[in-house]
Amino acid sequence: MNISVIGSGTMGNGIAHVFAQHGFKVSMVDISQDSLTKGLGTISANLDRMVAKAALTEEQKTQTLERISTFTDLEQGVRDADLVIEAATENADIKLDLFRKLDQFTKPACILASNTSSISITKIAAATKRPEQVIGMHFMNPVPVMKLVEVIRGYSTSDAITNQILDLSRQLGKTPAEANDYPGFVANRILMPMINEAIYTLYEGVAGVEEIDTIMKLGMAHLMGPLQLADFIGLDVCLSIMKVLHDGFGHPKYAPCPLLVNMVQAGQLGKKAGQGFYNYSHGTKDLVVAESFKKS
Repeated sequence: MNISVIGSGTMGNGIAHVFAQHGFKVSMVDISQDSLTKGLGTISANLDRMVAKAALTEEQKTQTLERISTFTDLEQGVRDADLVIEAATENADIKLDLFRKLDQFTKPACILASNTSSISITKIAAATKRPEQVIGMHFMNPVPVMKLVEVIRGYSTSDAITNQILDLSRQLGKTPAEANDYPGFVANRILMPMINEAIYTLYEGVAGVEEIDTIMKLGMAHLMGPLQLADFIGLDVCLSIMKVLHDGFGHPKYAPCPLLVNMVQAGQLGKKAGQGFYNYSHGTKDLVVAESFKKS
């Protein structure tokens, strides 16, 4: 089976890595060669860490990298694919445009999957002439480490395609969990309101950043506090998903916290921007609360 992955960012390169490591030929597609080179560098570095832990041999690392080809031309990158997994920006318009093109450029039997964490698979599928072959494959970050694949059935997704994707996920050493196509699916319908509530808790002065995260880590056995997790995901992504939930359900409980909105508007997007609830510009692994949230 030939796999094409659209996008070479955090999720895209992770998906390409996992498929290539498990013996699949992978085409990784992005709009610039610089992005692809960076994505390959991330894959190589992650494989090096696996070699250092004796989870992989040098030969297996080399073979994994040899299975990955890169393309800046979408049509060329997907024409031989049996499965395309889209891992582009979490933006509905971008995804709809991509799926129209994928429907045109791929073989009729090709399965079209999206790694979207919240956007309707049914809506995406409606942009194609093969809605029964469109499905969600929501991998978790970091993809090489996390075991879950949330498999989302659109309104028209066939049983055969669903079963094929469930089996394929198991071949990757993952545990698939099936969900139906409603806003946020399962993972983000539960996770994002929790993160949003943690931000409201900070916004309303109930507790500070460290206290909120400490209570959730030690009291609820979470590996990472909700505010640190929001920084890791990206506050812009969190806001986007909350808007999908709010628009989809029309319930005020899904309204994004004003603090989250303001932070995104200010460009304080979390770890990738160097600052969110914590500061990441100090060059160490220590968690340092952002200056604006430190107690006076």
